[in-house]
Amino acid sequence: MEYLNTFERAIIYIENHLGEDINVSDVAKEAGYSYYHLTRIFQSLLGENIGNYIQKRRLSNGAKQLLYSDKKIISIALENGFDSPEAFSRAFKAVYRVSPKEYRNNRLEVFIGNKKEISMDLLKHITTSITVQPEIKYIDDIYVAGIHGVSSINDIYSLWQRFEDVVDIIPNKHHSKRTFGICEQLQETHTLNYDMDFSEVIGMEVTCYDNLPDGIVAKTIPAGKYAVFTHRGLLSEILKTYEYIWGTWVLITKEVLDERADFELYDKRFLGRDNEQSEMDIYIPIK
Repeated sequence: MEYLNTFERAIIYIENHLGEDINVSDVAKEAGYSYYHLTRIFQSLLGENIGNYIQKRRLSNGAKQLLYSDKKIISIALENGFDSPEAFSRAFKAVYRVSPKEYRNNRLEVFIGNKKEISMDLLKHITTSITVQPEIKYIDDIYVAGIHGVSSINDIYSLWQRFEDVVDIIPNKHHSKRTFGICEQLQETHTLNYDMDFSEVIGMEVTCYDNLPDGIVAKTIPAGKYAVFTHRGLLSEILKTYEYIWGTWVLITKEVLDERADFELYDKRFLGRDNEQSEMDIYIPIK
């Protein structure tokens, strides 16, 4: 736990000086580690370097100020450590895909790029419950039968409860007994926010689509390349995993996202929503 306490000191220092001209050496000195040692720990724990973390936290703070204050863009830029509104706009557009002005006009707090401060609780989650470096896999087509519904990020469990009511009538079940949550409409990830509705198919793997009952839909997960993250522990904590994927990994990866649907996979490793030993996988499509 000592290294987590040191890490916490580094994060607190960064958060208290986001608007100032700080560098990695300043952070290392405050944490009591050498430049090399702190850089290595930071990279291994979070999958990104300190400079990237500082930049993304400044942008995330700026994004919130755009939505929840009437401050001018030049003031927001300078308060968050940017030399000019032009520098802020360039960095902002690289992450959020729109200019600060467009972002303010849209009035949506988006999921991608939402770089939250690393609390001790979130740090423990990242270090114990997520594979920060995903496994890259190529999969063949997977045939899924289940239910289709519309939900928000905060209300997805109700769809799973609906699926549990019909799972017994699904024919042609595959021996794998794998179940899936397939998100159909998140391709434009920079517009995703916490309350918007999205389309979801929840189902189980089948060998074919013959004789599907009324109300049961067919959904084929297309073959392709995916970045696979493993979430461990309580399912109620999964939003933290997604916040890491969309708030950190997507912004620093060299992989190029594809427009196929991302999905969750539940197999024999999943021991229940409230079991701390449970594991499930999140598949993010890449080219």
